[in-house]
Amino acid sequence: CTFVFQKGRRVDVEKISKLKRELTDLERAKQQLEDRLSGEINDNEVEVQMLERGLVITFVAEVLFGSGKAKLRQSSLSKLAKVGHVLNTTVKDLNVGIEGHTDNEPIKKSGWKSNWELSTARALSVVHFLIDEQGLMPRRLSGTGYGEYHPVATNNTKAGRQKNRRVEIVIIPATEKKGR
Repeated sequence: CTFVFQKGRRVDVEKISKLKRELTDLERAKQQLEDRLSGEINDNEVEVQMLERGLVITFVAEVLFGSGKAKLRQSSLSKLAKVGHVLNTTVKDLNVGIEGHTDNEPIKKSGWKSNWELSTARALSVVHFLIDEQGLMPRRLSGTGYGEYHPVATNNTKAGRQKNRRVEIVIIPATEKKGR
């Protein structure tokens, strides 16, 4: 096994510098979100974490929506606006994925065919709020519904099911695109 050390190519050095700036922006965004959402964090309504896939803001579904509903609660709008502000300033050049999740309890009365449709509709409600009310560019956003298929806790307990009913806003670090 042989290692060859060379001085970095300019392109590689530029890529590394860009990634470092983006990481710094994500760290700054994390701090701003923690400051802006401190009350919600203390009340266990929201969590802000730096994960491998990006900066993840997790809202307990009940904070944003009524049971079986996809219309945002009036009381949730100011909370989402705090996130929207950071998305429009600190990380204005990064893409954002909105992910809806549910527990595994079958849909009974809400009119949704399955948890998958409900989770997708919830994700899209947040997407539309960020576009219509916060002015985010649609090309930066994506909405995905995972239904019950990405649990973070057991569905065998009430507390576990509550953790699984969530919306995650993921600020995605930029990746280099290959030619089109």
